[in-house]
Amino acid sequence: MCLIFLNNQTNTIPSMSKKIWLLILLISNYSLGYSQINESADSLITANKKNVTGDEMQYNIGNGKMLVYNKPRQFGFIRDLPKDAGGIASTAFKKESVKPWLLIAGSTAVLLVSDQAITDGVVQFSQNIHLHAEEKNKNLLNFKMGDKNVSLFRLPANVNTGLYQIGQGFPSLLIGAGLYTYGKINKDYRALSTASQLAEAFILMGVSTQIVKRITGRQSPSESSTAGGNWHFFPSFSKFQNHTPNYDAFPSGHLATLMSSVTIFSENYPEKKWIKPVGYSLTGLVGYAMINNKVHWASDYPLALGMGYLCAKQVIKHNRKIENAVTSGKKKGEFSYTFNYVNGTVMPGIVYKF
Repeated sequence: MCLIFLNNQTNTIPSMSKKIWLLILLISNYSLGYSQINESADSLITANKKNVTGDEMQYNIGNGKMLVYNKPRQFGFIRDLPKDAGGIASTAFKKESVKPWLLIAGSTAVLLVSDQAITDGVVQFSQNIHLHAEEKNKNLLNFKMGDKNVSLFRLPANVNTGLYQIGQGFPSLLIGAGLYTYGKINKDYRALSTASQLAEAFILMGVSTQIVKRITGRQSPSESSTAGGNWHFFPSFSKFQNHTPNYDAFPSGHLATLMSSVTIFSENYPEKKWIKPVGYSLTGLVGYAMINNKVHWASDYPLALGMGYLCAKQVIKHNRKIENAVTSGKKKGEFSYTFNYVNGTVMPGIVYKF
């Protein structure tokens, strides 16, 4: 801060040391290229982490805001399931949810009419650009179990398979494992909480999408006997288990899980501006790949995206708070005016905050 008194005889500028932010990189990456990078001081303040109490950490994310995390509880992602499941159900029936529901219903209705045409167009275009739809994997770790060969780890052997596997959630789980490891080693509450949120969202999305699938019983494009596929509401448990693709298209569990993951990452690390564009772009590509390999119809997606987003927001809500950052004095780089009484004379002055 610089204080300048305006006087013909006096010009005093008390010196004061300036703060310098030290930036630290923290998040793990996974095989498809997600990684955390060092940011500049004006956009990333991850290193500004401090214990407010023994059970709380603050992270200044700029713009006068900070994220506050309590010390994660052991198996919190399981203990919070009933509360968050109830919160999701409650939110779905609130007045504020009417517009999102109308948007989901409207977009689903529009896509239902065009499902077969969209699928045919995607398949034809993919053939033209040689984006092969068949699932191909390269087995890396195999062992024999009786007469069967069991693969422990597989790598996708073509682009469409790689995109489809992103939707299966393995990359997000790998990031979650990296965050958990980092958080335990460095006692970082944000990393631990994000990993816990991912685990909880995976469980909630797995259960909720399965419930809807077993109610709607929609045919996948690969099994469709009519344009757009048939709906077999409330199929028996045995039918669903024995011929799953004939009943499990709606909604897309892959896209619901991916949407929840992207939302959790972007909400917990808002200073990472690249997460949303990269995450949403991948979500779109995964959706395209699942139409190409005839796993889903386009109309399976609006509800899935809505479910993933709602689930993530509910899980995040109970795991971190947003508060105003505590600052002293005026904003950085701001001029203000003052008057001081010096040697019997009132003198105007200018205060500048570095």
